[in-house]
Amino acid sequence: MSDAVRPAGFASILKVWFAEYGRDLPWRNNPDPYKVWVSEIILQQTRVAQGMPYYLNFVERFPTVADLANAPLDDVMKAWQGLGYYTRARNLHRAAKMVMEDYGGELPRTYAELLKLPGLGPYAAAAVASFAFHEAVPAIDGNVYRVLARVYGIFEQSGKAEGKKLFWKLAEDIIDRDEPHVFNQAIIDFGALQCTPGMPDCPPCPFSGQCYAEANGLLVGATCISSC
Repeated sequence: MSDAVRPAGFASILKVWFAEYGRDLPWRNNPDPYKVWVSEIILQQTRVAQGMPYYLNFVERFPTVADLANAPLDDVMKAWQGLGYYTRARNLHRAAKMVMEDYGGELPRTYAELLKLPGLGPYAAAAVASFAFHEAVPAIDGNVYRVLARVYGIFEQSGKAEGKKLFWKLAEDIIDRDEPHVFNQAIIDFGALQCTPGMPDCPPCPFSGQCYAEANGLLVGATCISSC
């Protein structure tokens, strides 16, 4: 990681951008832990625009974790039909039963406990812990890897163990511990909407002039920045 650029107040700058440009998503307006969890599972390997109607239909058919746990698996699979990656639906159903049996019908509130549920990997567990319960844990998806790699000049590969550790440590250092849910949503949206793959929208970027990749001409077609 380069030491050349350290944007001052990264979290504050990001939150100002998010207040104006962040996406208006239904599970954010009503951060019910169950609905946040369902949204994260649906959006694994699925774009927001494609997943939205499935999410709305799913939470209408199964409005609570108890409804999901008590539903026949066939009904769950029918609601999932068309989304693909059907293991997600099976794991969601298994996890709902586990929540009812092992957690008294309440979704676990911590990252460590959420990781025990089928289908919840490090990113999804962190997203639920942060968005629903405000735990200060980084939720690092492809968008976040790309933003951090570009702004901070990280050359380590995000798919390798050492790279993952480096990204995680950086994200832990810069996360807003008072509003971690806002920070995580903001950096995810920033990567999805502004600091996009291939051709980012640099001129209006709030980090313009402070971004390592921009300053070093490494934004378009970059091979040396790990997650561009």
